Amino acid sequence: MPELPEIHALAADLSTRLEARVVDRVDVVSFAALKTYEPSASALAGGLVGRVAHHGKFLDIPIGELHLVIHLARAGWVSWRENAPAVSRRPGATAVAARMVLDDGSGINVTEAGTKKRLALYVVRDPLDIQAIAQLGVDPLGPRFTPELFASILARSGRAHIKGVLRNQSLIAGVGNAYSDEILHAAKMSPFKPASMSVGDANQLFLAIVEVLKSAIARSDGLTASDLKREKKLGLRVHGKTGEACPVCADTIRQVTFADSTLQYCPTCQTGGKVLADRVLSRLLR
Repeated sequence: MPELPEIHALAADLSTRLEARVVDRVDVVSFAALKTYEPSASALAGGLVGRVAHHGKFLDIPIGELHLVIHLARAGWVSWRENAPAVSRRPGATAVAARMVLDDGSGINVTEAGTKKRLALYVVRDPLDIQAIAQLGVDPLGPRFTPELFASILARSGRAHIKGVLRNQSLIAGVGNAYSDEILHAAKMSPFKPASMSVGDANQLFLAIVEVLKSAIARSDGLTASDLKREKKLGLRVHGKTGEACPVCADTIRQVTFADSTLQYCPTCQTGGKVLADRVLSRLLR
C-alpha cells in the first residue's frame, strides 16, 4: 500500500506533469470505485489542473473549482501515459479504474491490481467533504507534530499496542503497515508495546517517526511514479524481509501473521531476543 512518502513523491511527480494543463475528460471505468455522485466526473472536463497535494494517503488533484481525490488502497497506483492504453478485462489483472485525459491526449491512468477492489475515487468541492479526510489525524511531518502532541496521543491510547496506534489514521495520518514496521525497528521497540510509555521511550519513538519518513521522502525525491515502488522496496530494512538478516544486528527477521496482513520485526533489536507467536488470531506474546 502506498504510504505517506510514496504519496508525497507521487503528488510532486504528478504536479510537474499536470499543473496548469487542461482536462479534456475523466473516464470512470470502475463505477464501484467512484464514491460520490455529485458533482459528477463529467464536471471535471475543461478544468485547469492546480498543484497536486495529498492528505495522509489521499491524493488531491484540484481541477477548476473541484477536486479529484484518490485513495489507492492496497493495490492501486497512478501512472502517466502519453496515450491511454486499452482497458484490461482479465480477472485478477491490473485494471484501469479511471483515466484522466488532457487536451493533447496524454494523461494518467488510475489502476488497481488483484481481485479485491478497494480503490476509491471522489469528486468534491472541498476535500474536507470526505469524512475520512475530515477525520485524519496530525501530519507527522507537519509543524503541529511535536513531542508534546505525540505524548498526548500516546497517553490517550493507553494500553493499545503501539503498532496499531501508529497505523491509526485518525491519530497520525499517512503511516501504514510498512513504515510502522520500519519506525518501530528504528526505535528498537516491540510492535506490541503499550502506547502509554515513558517520556524517554516516547521521545525516542517520535524521533524515529520523523527520521524514517524524512529519509524515505529524500530517497524518493525527484523519482517518477514508475520508479517509486522499486525505491520503497529497496529502502525498507525489515518490512517484507522475513527470513533475511537484520541490517543492524544480523539476527533473522521474523514475522507475525494476521488475518489479512503481516508485520516484520527483529527479535534482538526490538523484543529482547524473544520471538513473538505467529499464529493467526492468536493472543500474541509481547
